[in-house]
Amino acid sequence: MTTLPSSRNVRSADVSRRVAADDDAGSRTLRRGLQLLDAVLAGGRDGVRVVDLCRAAGLERATVYRLLATLVDSGYVAPQGRFRYVPGPRVAALAPTDVLPNMAVRLQPVLARISAACGDAAFAVVREGPFSHCIARQVGTHPVQVLVIQVGTQQPLGVGAAGLALLAALPDAQVASIIAANAPRLHAYGGMTPERMQILVRATRERGWSVIGNHATRGVLAAGMAVRNAGGEPVAAISVASTLPRMPRERQQLIARTIRESLAEMLPDGA
Repeated sequence: MTTLPSSRNVRSADVSRRVAADDDAGSRTLRRGLQLLDAVLAGGRDGVRVVDLCRAAGLERATVYRLLATLVDSGYVAPQGRFRYVPGPRVAALAPTDVLPNMAVRLQPVLARISAACGDAAFAVVREGPFSHCIARQVGTHPVQVLVIQVGTQQPLGVGAAGLALLAALPDAQVASIIAANAPRLHAYGGMTPERMQILVRATRERGWSVIGNHATRGVLAAGMAVRNAGGEPVAAISVASTLPRMPRERQQLIARTIRESLAEMLPDGA
């Protein structure tokens, strides 16, 4: 004997399907909105064009404008001119003001140990949007010191070894957004291109540490490594730079090992 479902059960099943469909649509919208927010944050103070947001998120212009309207209304994104968007006041309010000084204080002894071990200058950077920001530097004992950047220097994330290590440690979506945001600036760094940057990111991930030469500064090669917090998230990066003749592969590996061991011993719980 076949039992037919009651109309009440049928209505209940329809409601459940509609609720599940609504939940899926809501989750998809949230993911898209967060993806756009990541892209805007990666653009930093220069802002990101709508066309670049469409490309980074893989969305139609109408969808991007609709999501941006919500982000602007909530204060997480702000318009800049007609076609660019920058991080909004809600983002600035969430950023701790003491991060840079505290991070510099924590990393300076690590830089001193690394520099004493290898004799060359060591640097620490953090990320600011699509840029790296040098927060600490330690001069070594070797007669020739390559001081490629000063404390306070900003440059596109990835053109230097520390910035490349930090870039490679980020999720793929953020990497793509940052490279897209910096694309107009990259050629000024030894002819760097977005395609070359992607190759360097993949090589850094495979190797476990970064190496880059003849881009930010001619005749210089540097090796770097990301610094992670207690949760495993990349929050900074350290690099050592020297002249090309002084940086054969064996010494690059030695420097990478020195950075890794110094971080493990001096910051065992993360930065």
